[in-house]
Amino acid sequence: MANCITRHIPNALTCMNLFSGCIACVMAFHANFEMAMLFIVIGAVFDFFDGLAARLLHAYSNIGKDLDSLADDVSFGVAPALIVFSLFKEIDYPEYLSSLANWLPYCAFLIAIFSALRLAKFNNDTRQTTSFIGLPVPANALFWASLVAGCYPIASYHPLLTLALVCLFSWLLVSEIPMFSLKFKNLSWKDNKIAFIFVIISAILLITLKIAGFAAVIVWYIILSLFTQKKQ
Repeated sequence: MANCITRHIPNALTCMNLFSGCIACVMAFHANFEMAMLFIVIGAVFDFFDGLAARLLHAYSNIGKDLDSLADDVSFGVAPALIVFSLFKEIDYPEYLSSLANWLPYCAFLIAIFSALRLAKFNNDTRQTTSFIGLPVPANALFWASLVAGCYPIASYHPLLTLALVCLFSWLLVSEIPMFSLKFKNLSWKDNKIAFIFVIISAILLITLKIAGFAAVIVWYIILSLFTQKKQ
């Protein structure tokens, strides 16, 4: 009986991630950006614990793997895409772009498409056991949610700037750029120097920039990954 219950715990947590992502989508559609970000973060918490529960309970399954990817694409693909879609709808378009005002918002769904491609690639890439190749989808989702909720004037500055960021981050999702993982094997500074530096600077960014600090942290993560890769 116990085994019958425990083997469903990881999938139940994954479903809570999916549920959180659905709520984030609703909040994003109504341009309630702070609440959308909150439920993306809640989804990320469930996403962390479903994998942890699967490892602790030895409750792995092919269904769980597929369900996890589906939940992740909703919470970290569709939800941020809808945030950007709503942002495009609220941006003041210059006169020379007024004819595109009804069409440009749909470019936001590139985020959902490339997030799905990223997840499919991750599931079949044996190189990503201890680190990442390309930007993880939760990081991309957190960047967009934080940028729009915490720094709206910059996010809504110009539709072409927003489009450029959508294209850039969509490419980062499926790029071949190695990005470090925050999995600590021990507490040694020598073995975890990059991770410790990342955490210290990230804490400063979050304290000083608050909600917008999460977007700054993701940019910092990308820059540090690029720098450390060049050093290797």
